[in-house]
Amino acid sequence: MKKLIALIVALFVASLVTANAAEVGENWTKHCGACHGKDGKGQTKAGKKAEVKDLTDANYQAGFTDEQMFKQIKEGMKDKNGKEKMKAFGGTLSDEEIKALVAHVRGLKK
Repeated sequence: MKKLIALIVALFVASLVTANAAEVGENWTKHCGACHGKDGKGQTKAGKKAEVKDLTDANYQAGFTDEQMFKQIKEGMKDKNGKEKMKAFGGTLSDEEIKALVAHVRGLKK
């Protein structure tokens, strides 16, 4: 009986992890992919226009913390003139979804 319960719990946890992974991929595609591209390199038409950085570049990623990235996703980004460079997703995504996107970006690093 204990083995059965342990198996059920393990399957439940695995299903949560799988669902979360799909959710991150869906959120990336829906909210980030148009500019950053599926691979994070920013080589899309919109990404080139917005001059987004290559998120796969380890040196670029070393230049900011997870907390800074979380804040940028949640609050958006503006250029030095106050023009919006990236819209805020705090009203669209939960903190957990934003944390998952931060982890996804970290996983893009070469």
